[in-house]
Parts: sequence; C-alpha cells; structure tokens
Amino acid sequence: MSVRVLCAATAFACLLSSCAGKPPSEGGSLKTAFAAGNATGPLQAKDDANSPVALTPAAWGRMNNPGGLSGRTLTVNSLADLKLRNKEVVLTFDDGPVPKKTERILATLDDFKVKATFLMVGEMAKAYPKIARQVVDAGHTVGSHTFRHADLRKLAVDEAIAEINRGRDAVRLATRTDTNFFRFPYLSDSGTLRHWVAQNRMVVLDVQIDSKDYFGVSPAAVATRTMSELHRHGRGIILMHDIHNRTGAMLPALLTQLKAEGYKVVTLRYGGSRGPMLSAALERDADSDRS
Repeated sequence: MSVRVLCAATAFACLLSSCAGKPPSEGGSLKTAFAAGNATGPLQAKDDANSPVALTPAAWGRMNNPGGLSGRTLTVNSLADLKLRNKEVVLTFDDGPVPKKTERILATLDDFKVKATFLMVGEMAKAYPKIARQVVDAGHTVGSHTFRHADLRKLAVDEAIAEINRGRDAVRLATRTDTNFFRFPYLSDSGTLRHWVAQNRMVVLDVQIDSKDYFGVSPAAVATRTMSELHRHGRGIILMHDIHNRTGAMLPALLTQLKAEGYKVVTLRYGGSRGPMLSAALERDADSDRS
C-alpha cells in the first residue's frame, strides 16, 4: 500500500473516531472497507484538490454488499407529508446535470441500489438534456432549482417567480417529467415565495444535513462532516451537489458508512397527478419530433 493511499484510508477512518462525533454503532467500518479494497488493487481517482481517492464505486459496492441500504418510498403532496423516521435520510443533489460528474454519481447510486432527488438548474438541464433524462430513466426523482441559480431574495417578487417558473419549465422539457420538488438557491427564501411555491404544486426541500461539499476540502473531510451532522440530527435531508468531483469521490464511502450504521435511504415521490403545463410541453415536443 502506498503512503498516499494509506493517508486517504486514514482520513476516511476518521468517520469511526472522534472526527465524526461518535463511532458507528452497527455494521462494519470504512477502515475495514479500505483494507479489503486495497488488497484487490483499487483504482485511483482524483478529487478537486488533486488528491488520490481509493476504490471505484463498483468496488465499494461489491465489497460492502450494499443491499439493505434502500428504505421506503415516501409519497408527499406538501411539506407536511415529509416526515422522516429515526435513521432515515433523503439524498439530494443540486445544481446539475454536468457531464461525467452526474453520471459518476448515478453509477454509485446504482451500485448501492438507492435513489436520490436531483434539483436541477434549468439552464444546466437545457444544456445537457440527455443526462437530465438519464437521471429519470435510472428511477431517481427530479426537482428544479431555478433557471440560473439566482438568489431569489435579491429579486423583486415577480422576477423571482419568473425565475422559478422558467427553471421548472426547462427541467420539465429536458426530463419529460413533472418537477414538483423545489429548492431555493443558497437556501435563500422568503415567506412570500414559500407560499407561492406551495400554492403552485411544488414542495420545498429544506436541508437538515449540509455536506458543504462546495468547500475546497478533501472527499474524506466532506464525508466526515456529513456523518457528524447526521449523528447530531439522527435523520434528515442531505444536501450535496453533482457538480463537484469531490462529491462523486466521497459518495461510496458515505453510503458505506450509512449502511454500516443502520441508516435507510428514503425515496421521495410526489403524490399529485401530471400537471397541464407538462402535458402541453410534451405534446409540443412530440409534434416537433414528428415534423
């Protein structure tokens, strides 16, 4: 084992000690997982800080028998329905889709047999519709995140509403599915906008566990921070982003640890029927395909 890989393994093993606030109470350990993976000669990946990260998503999945991490499907029509039990989490990814990075995350989620919710920025979905559709085809839930990731509190109310609508429409057209979940960029909301969103058949996804994967730190640090926050809350919606290499690099370790500690990943589904705006959009798109 090289010194650099050993350092990476030691950093991830931080999840088992005081770095994570408390040791895992169930299952195996990331330290054990690294040992097994290194014995088979793991591939190397680079994170945003150009640091080596051991193990491919497939290797993590095979090594840790990920069956059992997937939990129930929760159907919601409003924020009041979004009630998680102890040791239940919802995985969410903001800001994509992005070539290679989103696809890497999809591969890891598939290895671990869990589903997530992707809150897509409209202009990204418009730019990469094939990847946006790939998210849906893989069985994940899709929501919107405005069109250009604007801070809505800095806009007039009518401008903010236009930004939300434009983003929702762009994601709908790219994915060919309803996008009834919504997250405020920067978590910057207002009572007026939250009321408008609820009145327009969208459910705001707030955040209990912020991975802060947008900081320029190692994948190990992101995983450690996320588990530490989860230990404090016991359950919740986890915020991540599918636009950073470090997120894809740390995700197998995070899912491994969630399973080891007995957490379940909940799949979100919206309970309402297909909206008329989507139906019209799909009909226009179908007409375009036939012409």
